[in-house]
Amino acid sequence: MKKQMTKRERIKKDAISLLMMAVSAFVYSVAITSFANVGGIYPGGFAGISRITSDIVFKFSGITIPFGIIYFALNIFPTLLVFRYIGKRFTIFSVIQYILVSIFTLFLPPLITVDDQLLIAIFGGLLNGIGVGIALHFNASSGGTDFIAIYVANKFNRSTWNYVMVGNMIILSLAGLLFGWEKALYSIVYQFVSTQIVDKMHERYRMETLTIVTKYPQEVVDSVLSGTRHGITEIKVEGAYSHTDMAMLYTVINVFQRRQVIKAVLKADPKAFINVQNTSLVIGNYYQQPLE
Repeated sequence: MKKQMTKRERIKKDAISLLMMAVSAFVYSVAITSFANVGGIYPGGFAGISRITSDIVFKFSGITIPFGIIYFALNIFPTLLVFRYIGKRFTIFSVIQYILVSIFTLFLPPLITVDDQLLIAIFGGLLNGIGVGIALHFNASSGGTDFIAIYVANKFNRSTWNYVMVGNMIILSLAGLLFGWEKALYSIVYQFVSTQIVDKMHERYRMETLTIVTKYPQEVVDSVLSGTRHGITEIKVEGAYSHTDMAMLYTVINVFQRRQVIKAVLKADPKAFINVQNTSLVIGNYYQQPLE
C-alpha cells in the first residue's frame, strides 16, 4: 500500500503546486495577451467563449467587458461540479490557476510582437498548451472546459482531449460566422497545436504494460506495492538458456508512474529484466488513483 504523506511532505507538495499554478497561469496569459489578442485569434474553451462574448458585446453596444471578468464568471458552475465529484485539492489549485489568469490578462501587456499570423497561431497555441499542461501535470487544471474534460475522463478512465478539440471547433466556427473565416481558421490552428501539447503532457489516462522477469518475485512485488496499488500477476517461468527457475510479473500502470515503479523493481532486483509497452485499452479491475 502507498504510504501516507507526512505533514511536511504535504506542505512541500502544496508549495510546489502553488508555484507551478503561478507559472502555468503566466504562460497561459502570455499566450492570450501576446498572441491570441494581438492576432485576433480565438482560443478554444471558455477562453474562446470569453473573447467571443466580449467582441459581440462591443460590436453591438460599444461596451468593453474585460476578458478576465467573463472568464472568471464562466468558471463558477464547472468549479462547483468538480469540487463535488472530483476532489477538493484539485479544485482549489485549479481555482487559483484561473483566478491568476483572470488577473494576469487584465494587467499583462503584450510581451512579444509578431506580425505573421501563422507564427502567432502556432506559437500562441504552443504556449497555451504548455500552460494548460503544466497545471494538469501537477493535478490541477486551467478551469473551463478542462474541468468538464477531467470530469468525463475521470468517469470513463480515458483521455478526452480530442473530444474537447471537436467542441472547440464548434466554438471557433461560431467565431468564423460572426467575425470572418480567416481569423477562425487561424484559431483552429492555434487550438490544434494547443490540444496536441496538452495530450502529450497529460499522462494521467495513458497506460503502459510492464513485463518483469526476476529471480526474486516476492521482493519485487513488495517493493512495487509499497508505492502503488496496481495488481501484479506472477507466472512461473524458466530461463531458456540458463534453465534457471524465474518468475514473470505482469502489471499495467499509468505512464507518469513508470520511473517510480522501475526504480522500485531495480531496488529489489538490480538484475531484473523489464519490458515496457504502450497500452491502448484496459478492461477489468484497474485502479486509478483518485484526484485529491
